[in-house]
Amino acid sequence: MSQNHQLSATDVKLGYGERTIVEKLSITLPPDKFTVIVGANACGKSTLLRGLARLLAPASGSVYLDGRAIHQMSTREVATVLGVLPQTPVAPDGITVADLVGRGRYPHQGWFRQWTATDDAAVASALQSTDTLDLAQRAVDELSGGQRQRVWIAMALAQRTDILLLDEPTTFLDINHQVEVLDLLTDLVRTQGRTVVAVLHDLNLACRYADHIVAMQGGRIVAEGAPAAVMTSAVVKTVFGIDSEVVIDPVSQSPMIVPIGRHHRLKQAVPAE
Repeated sequence: MSQNHQLSATDVKLGYGERTIVEKLSITLPPDKFTVIVGANACGKSTLLRGLARLLAPASGSVYLDGRAIHQMSTREVATVLGVLPQTPVAPDGITVADLVGRGRYPHQGWFRQWTATDDAAVASALQSTDTLDLAQRAVDELSGGQRQRVWIAMALAQRTDILLLDEPTTFLDINHQVEVLDLLTDLVRTQGRTVVAVLHDLNLACRYADHIVAMQGGRIVAEGAPAAVMTSAVVKTVFGIDSEVVIDPVSQSPMIVPIGRHHRLKQAVPAE
């Protein structure tokens, strides 16, 4: 079970060169919960995740892991607690699936610790969970986009960290594998007490699976909390600039966002004869 590690940020300013994307943002991620970050393109979702993951140093403010400034901690120390799947990971040329997933065990290796049965079990479990076991001996660069995405998720799972940050983990996946991956992440939270944070584009899948939603717009947090409290028509309008109806999902009883496009609005405006 998780040790209830805490990840937070205080007044962080994040960007690239002279361009600021996120400014004066503070957040505390609820432990042992599935948090989903949503928002329009270029609103700062991925930048925030990169800051939390220690992949991007803040220009000001700090990110804290268990009360310690994360950028003052060693890479190995952070990696034993926090696993990351970035938006566009790159695999070495010719590496096999099994070898790539095995790299998730790196934080658990040391000068005197050799590969063990525990490592084998972690890799096998990650491959099995992501439906990639039959791909183990294939070269990663031979795989389809969806297969590669599941392999990268497997590597993150093999790391077996208490906190897992994933940037658009369902990219390239068909709807079947999208649901399987989100079910798997939910299992990690509910049965193992892990903390999972993901950036998702599909609002309705976000509402179905998230315990906690963070809605961003223009580099700031507009609203956060339980999906039923956060995902209102007003918030959707503010975040995405589109009118919508929010109804109850008949399967999960979570909010379901129904966007109202221009053509549908015109149809609504035509009086019935």
